[in-house]
Amino acid sequence: MKISNNSDNSSGHGKNSNVRDMASVEISTVAGRIYCLTIIGEIEGHTLSPQSSKTTKYEHVIPELVRVEEDNDIDGLLLILNTIGGDVEAGLAIAELISSMKKPTVSIVLGGGHSIGVPLAVSAKQSFIVPSAAMTVHPVRMTGTAITAPQTFDQMCKLQDRLIDFVVRNSKISEEKLRSMMLDTKNISNDIGTVIYGDEAVKCGLIDELGGLSEALGSIKNAVKNKNQQKI
Repeated sequence: MKISNNSDNSSGHGKNSNVRDMASVEISTVAGRIYCLTIIGEIEGHTLSPQSSKTTKYEHVIPELVRVEEDNDIDGLLLILNTIGGDVEAGLAIAELISSMKKPTVSIVLGGGHSIGVPLAVSAKQSFIVPSAAMTVHPVRMTGTAITAPQTFDQMCKLQDRLIDFVVRNSKISEEKLRSMMLDTKNISNDIGTVIYGDEAVKCGLIDELGGLSEALGSIKNAVKNKNQQKI
């Protein structure tokens, strides 16, 4: 397996630039070419995060996902997650794009897949989590100045329903179980919600399988191989 380069490094768009700017690489395997995208730190949305924060910018990721879907030289997507969460609508937009891709997609949670990282983790057609990784499931929150009116609360409830619907549609967890985890007052000492780890995420149906990089790569290569065989 080798790392492939799309273009000449002298143009500034080679593999070194791609790793630096997008935390992504393309690898060439016997099964086909796989695009590896890393979602790290905080998902940055319409508001800029502090410069000291590690962020994944949705305006960078979205066009890259479109390119992956339309590039005939790319056969599949491997999504690697280690995120604390972030902007809800930005994260959901990325998750919706991944879930609607026709190409094989596999995700793996390493370290953490917290908050909006949950929809991102389940957006792939097959999801993995390592035993030591954690995922935090909690209600939608709002920071900063807000209009304290019933309509504000109603909009937050609608946004939360959108997230719940997405996660239920793209995983094996039931809506009842997911809502109970989000509203648990006993699991987190200073907050509402639930923190679960590798095997717990699989047992409740949130994530498909327990496994590391080799399992995730094996899954995406098998999916790509099967997809290519269907074209023959």
